[in-house]
Amino acid sequence: MDSPPVLFLPGFGVGSFHFDKQLKDLGRDYRVFALDFLGQGMSLPQEDPTLGLKDGNKSILDGQDDLWGLGDESEPWAKELVYSVDLWREQVQYFVEQVIREPVYLVGNSLGGFVALYLAACNPGLVKGVTLLNATPFWGFLPNPERSPKLSKLFPWDGTFPLPPGVRKLVEILWLKISDPRSIADILRQVYADHTTNVDEVFSHIIETTQHPAAAASLASIIFAPRGQLSFNEALARCKMNNTPICLTYGKEDPWVMPIFGLHVKRQVPNAPYYEISPAGHCPHDEVPEVVNFILRGWINNLESGGSMVLPLLDNPKDADYGFTKELEFSRQGGSKKSVRVKLYGSKFGLLNWLSSQFKPLLYREKARWIS
Repeated sequence: MDSPPVLFLPGFGVGSFHFDKQLKDLGRDYRVFALDFLGQGMSLPQEDPTLGLKDGNKSILDGQDDLWGLGDESEPWAKELVYSVDLWREQVQYFVEQVIREPVYLVGNSLGGFVALYLAACNPGLVKGVTLLNATPFWGFLPNPERSPKLSKLFPWDGTFPLPPGVRKLVEILWLKISDPRSIADILRQVYADHTTNVDEVFSHIIETTQHPAAAASLASIIFAPRGQLSFNEALARCKMNNTPICLTYGKEDPWVMPIFGLHVKRQVPNAPYYEISPAGHCPHDEVPEVVNFILRGWINNLESGGSMVLPLLDNPKDADYGFTKELEFSRQGGSKKSVRVKLYGSKFGLLNWLSSQFKPLLYREKARWIS
C-alpha cells in the first residue's frame, strides 16, 4: 500500500482507543497506527516492578496484595524505569524506526501533542509533519537532571521504583479519589463541550485501566518524573528552524488548553494553519471526528501534493493570509445533524487582531444597549 503513514499519539490517561474514529475513517487512505504510552492504557507493565512490602509498610488500601509497584525494592529490570516524557519520546522513536520504518505524520492530542513535537524537534528525519490537537504546552513539575543537576538534587525522588513510603501513602489516598468512576465521569463532562457525545466506550476503557494492578504506582511515577530535556517552546523553535510542517486543530471550549495556548503556537509558526472548532473541547477528534478527519486528510494531501491541493476549507487563496470563519452542518449516523463553527487563522494573524475580534462583539452590544 503506497500511502503515507500516520501515527496517532493519545493524551494522558487514555490510549490508542481514543482514536478509533480516526483509524476507521483515515485508514481507507493512509497506513494508520496508534500506540499507548508506557505506563498508560494497554502499555502498563505485565509484572510487578517491585518486590513485596515489609510487614511495617502495609498499604492503607483494601486489596493491597493485588496492587503492583508499592513494594520496598525494585525488580532488576525496573531499577531505571520512570514514566517520563523522555521515555515516551524514545518509545515513539523506536516505534517509527522499527515498526513503521519510514518518516511519518504525527497526530497528537494533549500530552500526545507534546510528545509529537518533542520527537520532531529531536529527530526531524523521522517526521513528515505534526498535527497538534489541543496540545499541552508543558509537562512535568520537577527539574530535568541533565539541564539542572544541582536543582534536581534537592528532590529526593525522581519517579523511579520503588516509591518512597511517604509518596506511597500520598498516592494511595489520591488514588481512592482519582480512580472513583464518579471522578472520571466528572472529568469527561469537563473536557467534552458537547455533552451529547457518547463517551461510554471512553469511560469503560479508562475504568478498565484503573483496575490494572500497576495503575496507581505508574501514576505516581508519571507525576514525579522530571521534565524533558526540551520545553514545549524549545521543541517548537527547533521544528520551526527545521521547517517541520505543523497543523493546529484546537477545540475552542477546552477548559484546560485554552485558545490562548494555541494562538501562542500560531504566533511562533505563522505559516502553520490553525483551525479552531466550536463547540469542541479538549478532545476535538472524538467530539467532531468528521471535521478533524476532514482537516487531517486535506492537510496531508496538501503536503503530499507539494501544495497543488489546497488546504482544507480554503476556497479563496487570500484566506490563507487573513483567515475565515465558516459554519458547517453535517449528518451523522442515525439521521441527526451537527453544526459547528470553524475558524482558520491566516499567516498574517496577530495577537492584537485576535484581541480586537474578541472585544468587538462586546463593544457592539454595549453600544446597542446605550442607543436603545
